Amino acid sequence: MDEKFLQLLGLANRAKKITTGEELVLKAVRSGKASLVVLADDVSSGTEKKVRNKCEYYDVPLQKKFTREELGGAIGKETRAVIGILDKGFAKKLNELLG
Repeated sequence: MDEKFLQLLGLANRAKKITTGEELVLKAVRSGKASLVVLADDVSSGTEKKVRNKCEYYDVPLQKKFTREELGGAIGKETRAVIGILDKGFAKKLNELLG
């Protein structure tokens, strides 16, 4: 399941349907463009609180799984702590894969 999730995340990246980085993801959440937010397990408590509060306020699903290295590796980058999925179809399937 986890491998499928990371592969689909990579596909979403190649399709240009994601945004990465705390500020860009929060901007996408506020503007209603983000359909799902994926947060790394090893983010700081401050980052987690900020992202979690925004997602709850704007009713955007949040999944917390994988390390920063795993998330970054899935999209061909070094590390990524926060990833926003901009496409509803990708978001739905990714959410299903994590249950």
